[in-house]
Amino acid sequence: MLVLALGDLHIPLRTHDLPAKFKKLLVPGKIQQIVCTGNVCDRETWEYLRGVAPDVRGVRGEYDENPALPPSLVLQHGPLRIGLLHGHQVVPLGDTEALSAVARKMDVDVLISGGTHRLVSLPLHTPAVPTSDTTTPSTTSPSSPTPPTAAAFPDPAAPTAETPTLPPSTYPPTPIPSFALLDIQGTVVTLYVYQLVEGEVKVEKINFRKPT
Repeated sequence: MLVLALGDLHIPLRTHDLPAKFKKLLVPGKIQQIVCTGNVCDRETWEYLRGVAPDVRGVRGEYDENPALPPSLVLQHGPLRIGLLHGHQVVPLGDTEALSAVARKMDVDVLISGGTHRLVSLPLHTPAVPTSDTTTPSTTSPSSPTPPTAAAFPDPAAPTAETPTLPPSTYPPTPIPSFALLDIQGTVVTLYVYQLVEGEVKVEKINFRKPT
């Protein structure tokens, strides 16, 4: 099953549309589900995403107008539980230990979190938490041999500006437009990270497996 993860689009508040090179890749009929970490903002973008995949799920960011969006969400994909939240509820924003606690509370194998305008996927080193993930900056390598499991995350799919109310170090000065595509096969998740770097789409592949 292919799941597209993206968030913090801020359309039309901070940008007018998704990058054209990304839209060329998002062909209808190939992706089974889309998960949004919040701040999609406008109805037109939600409708566009529904045209790409039949099943679109999302949570509420601090700039979303739709009050019906939940603050968090848990999706079941076979043996995997995937958690979704925007991330502005996490203090400090993007903190790995705080996200570990969220993953433990939600009882999820993969946690997809937004809010930091960075795309990072990393395993948790806390044995008590089955898996996790975040878009927070980190020097931890996704291939580190010590963590018990792993994670996957989106952020952002469109460029965004810094939020003045947050510390300047919270967001990168120039966010890199990005999204993640999760190929879920049983207990294995193959994460394809797409980033728009200097006008070209770069793709990185990361594999995660839930311990038995």
